[in-house]
Amino acid sequence: MRRTLIAIGILLVAMPGTALAQAKGKGIRLWNLTTETISGFQLSPAGKTDWGPNQCLNDKDKEVDHDERLRITGVEPGRYDARVSYPNARQCVVRDIEIKADAVFSIADKDLKDCTK
Repeated sequence: MRRTLIAIGILLVAMPGTALAQAKGKGIRLWNLTTETISGFQLSPAGKTDWGPNQCLNDKDKEVDHDERLRITGVEPGRYDARVSYPNARQCVVRDIEIKADAVFSIADKDLKDCTK
């Protein structure tokens, strides 16, 4: 009987943490479907040039390879433009990305506009 009560007590203590983790979700993530490794990814409200921090710094190697996902932090759901930078100094813009809470959004080569070298 005592073991049963201890087991129930442990479960009751552990459950709120589990529920909190599930409620938090996975967060917003970028899926790099471009053919190159991204070294810079900055967001700005759609139609503006108020670029936020380089989100690639959230990655362990500070770059996002092709087919890799990157956790995006400090951004609320909404519509954004993105400035995408590559190791070879090329920069492009992706316009009007819809970002949803706890969802993955992707960028591909066809989305890249106004590229400079």
